[in-house]
Amino acid sequence: MLPLSIPVIAGALLARFKNLETKPLLTLYLYFLTPAIIFDTLHTAKVSFNDVYMTLAFSILNLLLLWTVANIIGKIFKLTSSEVAGLTLVSTFTNSVNYGLPLILLVLGHLGLDKASVYVVIQMIIVNTIGVYFAARSQFSVKNAVKSVFSLPAIYAALLAIVLRCFLTSLPTGIEKGITMIAEAYSPMVLAILGAQMVRVKKQSLEARVKVAFWSGLFIRLLLSPLVALFCLYLLNIKGTLYSVLFILACMPVAVNAVVLAEKFNASSKIVSKFILWTTLASFIVLPILIVLIK
Repeated sequence: MLPLSIPVIAGALLARFKNLETKPLLTLYLYFLTPAIIFDTLHTAKVSFNDVYMTLAFSILNLLLLWTVANIIGKIFKLTSSEVAGLTLVSTFTNSVNYGLPLILLVLGHLGLDKASVYVVIQMIIVNTIGVYFAARSQFSVKNAVKSVFSLPAIYAALLAIVLRCFLTSLPTGIEKGITMIAEAYSPMVLAILGAQMVRVKKQSLEARVKVAFWSGLFIRLLLSPLVALFCLYLLNIKGTLYSVLFILACMPVAVNAVVLAEKFNASSKIVSKFILWTTLASFIVLPILIVLIK
């Protein structure tokens, strides 16, 4: 985890002492770096149809089980609908893009990154459809959900890569080299952004009732989600590199975009932002242990 921690710490220090502004960096990440790494990886990825099918099946099954767990805990502790929505977001959506991809590349190399890219594209679609539904069921619109998916440039990058692969063709060498160069800047940039975002999490005290939702979310994300992921992998009989990739990505800390949805749809954003900080910090201890176990 040391190589990953260096850009995270650098981003945190820049935000703390130089007031690093993350908003323009997020635009750079979303519209420039992410499409580049998705295209570069999918275009040359060594993945089979079975990998895609199994990744999709795992993503949906894992999501449904975690959603069920979050709702059961919400009923047991009599949480409000807003708190249940927030608990559902932090239970089901992991930081697989700007933390998961660099980690997979470091641990499992380019073969792991190939398989992880399929998971990431599926997650982007799920977050912008089912994720919106979880955050605001009363305001959910299928039309708006589909529109939000196709507002993501990474989706078009993925479609272009798939089309080129289907026709066994490629872009001019100079363009492909340029895209590869951009993709190589992805990991350090997004990890530095993550560090800056962690520093800016507001230090607010939680009420006694809200603390129940907070500790419940930590329990699900840090302890229960690895067990749920293992159950899904066993049920689907997934093995090999894909097993390791899906397990690691399913155990990542809370996704940064969870707080965006929480703020937009009043899904207890205060505790969601705390989840991002504490699950990310805990991941530097939990993830190495899980990686050693599966290796």
